[in-house]
Amino acid sequence: MKKILVLGAGLSASSLIRYLLKHAPIYNWQIRIVDQNSLTAKKKIGNNPHGIALTFNALVKEERMLEMSQADLVISMLPARFHIDIARDCLLLKKNLITPSYVSDEMAELNEKVMLAGLTFMNEMGVDPGIDHMSAMKIIDEVKSKGGEIKSFKSFCGGLIAPENDNNPWKYKFTWNPRNVVLAGQGGTAQYIDHNQYKYIPYTQLFSRLYKLKIDGYGTFDGYPNRDSLSYRAAYGLEDIPTLYRGTLRKTNFCITWNVFVQLGMTDDSYIMENSEDLTPRDFVNAFLSYETTTPVEDKFKRFLASIHLDHFDRFEWLGLFDSDRKIGLKDATPAQILEKLLVEKLVLNPNDKDMIVMVHQFEYELAGKLYEIESSMVNIGEDAVFTGMSNTVGLPIAICAKLLLTEKFTQKGVLIPTDKSIYEPILAELNELGISFTEKEREIV
Repeated sequence: MKKILVLGAGLSASSLIRYLLKHAPIYNWQIRIVDQNSLTAKKKIGNNPHGIALTFNALVKEERMLEMSQADLVISMLPARFHIDIARDCLLLKKNLITPSYVSDEMAELNEKVMLAGLTFMNEMGVDPGIDHMSAMKIIDEVKSKGGEIKSFKSFCGGLIAPENDNNPWKYKFTWNPRNVVLAGQGGTAQYIDHNQYKYIPYTQLFSRLYKLKIDGYGTFDGYPNRDSLSYRAAYGLEDIPTLYRGTLRKTNFCITWNVFVQLGMTDDSYIMENSEDLTPRDFVNAFLSYETTTPVEDKFKRFLASIHLDHFDRFEWLGLFDSDRKIGLKDATPAQILEKLLVEKLVLNPNDKDMIVMVHQFEYELAGKLYEIESSMVNIGEDAVFTGMSNTVGLPIAICAKLLLTEKFTQKGVLIPTDKSIYEPILAELNELGISFTEKEREIV
């Protein structure tokens, strides 16, 4: 019997755990699920005899090492910043590891030691990063195999609300960590290359420099650039490509409205607001507007909107930002934390709501003197509020990868991401069987 240790049983682990439990009797696996909340782990396992719920703090080395030492494979679903600690333990204990998160510099530095130990540390095995790599590399390898040269690659992904539950003025609900949404884009200046010209977009301009695209049957979307597109030239073997852009998708008009929060400073997470627990939503908004004794907060806010050539006042009013009859109740809170609390109250994913993952790749390539374009798109709508589109597209690639590792279907060693055909081909094939599939359209550009 092989033991799979899953660290973390949060929402994104739901589909992963379901898959592993379903396949456990076939492959003689024991699935050991760790969470600080015993009820969370037990609920995910249910009555399945192949699962065991464990309760301890996986962030404490002394508490996790015994379980890790007995595992044949470790899957870390912990927050990204903790993966490096798990990886170092796996190296010490000689255990293979899978994570859904980006390869950090510290993780990359382990590569030689991981290879020498004969181990596989598969990272970026989720949706974005993960499915984006695999689906992009499939097309890149196909174009290269027939002698084509890729001139442009643009890739977008977004976690959104399904059309049938898209019922608020913002056309958005939180389907992932709300804090990450509020702080999106603050990690540094966005960088990409466009027709061999390097482009740099600071955070203050991020949500006003948008890329428009349409997906048949699902309407129009806005894309804003991710922090660093340039590093993907090497990852995808496109070192000399003239255009490379990676972005995040939102429904049309979300970004220009969100930009109001950015321009006012409400997404700032670097300082604590005085007496934050006593602020009302109206007080919070007024703190970022000029002091005037006779002008209502609403009018000052409308004046600010006009100054950036925007209206949509109704969207902000709908959020309850001008309420004065309740306190926010967050002590020692930053503007970003207060904004997050106010938004979660209105943009929550309801129990009967379904989310939607949208991914689009746009390629242009040259072959035999002619120019072609390929658009590859994937739309996945969640099953319910537990097995969401996000949970399926994050968890299922990890689960399939775990099966391939444990059955020795691929044997690459080191700190990896899923860009090799031997890895992405079987995973994409099974994802397609599970309903996570891409539609490709190709035409000659004349």
